[in-house]
Amino acid sequence: MSAELNLVLLGPPGAGKGTQAERLRADFSLPYLATGDMLRKHVKDGTAIGVKARAYMDAGDLVPDELIIAMILEEIDAQGDDGFLLDGFPRTVPQADALDEAIAGRGRRLTAVLLIDADDECVIKRISGRRVAANGRVYHIASDPPVTEGVDDEEGKPLVQRDDDKPETVRQRLRTYHEQTVPLIDYYEGRGLLHRFDGSRSPAEVAEHIRATLSTLRLEETL
Repeated sequence: MSAELNLVLLGPPGAGKGTQAERLRADFSLPYLATGDMLRKHVKDGTAIGVKARAYMDAGDLVPDELIIAMILEEIDAQGDDGFLLDGFPRTVPQADALDEAIAGRGRRLTAVLLIDADDECVIKRISGRRVAANGRVYHIASDPPVTEGVDDEEGKPLVQRDDDKPETVRQRLRTYHEQTVPLIDYYEGRGLLHRFDGSRSPAEVAEHIRATLSTLRLEETL
């Protein structure tokens, strides 16, 4: 059996994590554990974790780390025999310590942390250029514009810029990222787990670099 790949995905909003996650799932058959999506599903389905989480959310409180980690472990136990790709957690160094301790209790350890990086101006340009159609189709004014400016190709309806995509909102999201998550980069680099990828390059180039890195790591794990 090939060595497991237990991976954490890091990077600022708009660096291309979602695109690379899709490719990683296809290339390495890894379950994608996006904690935000998982939490919403638990709440929607009314699971035991979801009921507890909803009580915190309804009170305006953050969902405790222990509950998030319990949710992650449940998914790893269910579908992560050969590894997993974790996105959205940890966001802070204390969360990283707690995650390590939790997966060590399952006899596991992280294989690598993949940082898909891009500078702030690249991120702002990439996200603020998005325009969305009523049917959900997403355009980009520079890289994937509609035939007629500001109008959906399929239905001819006006495109909109979501509030989350406006430059001032993106800058706030980046400030939060730098304050809370950037310390994780030094933390994982110090442990020899961090691998950097240039998110300003094309998705195909980034995917090829990640694929080569993980293939080497998997080979080293089997030696």
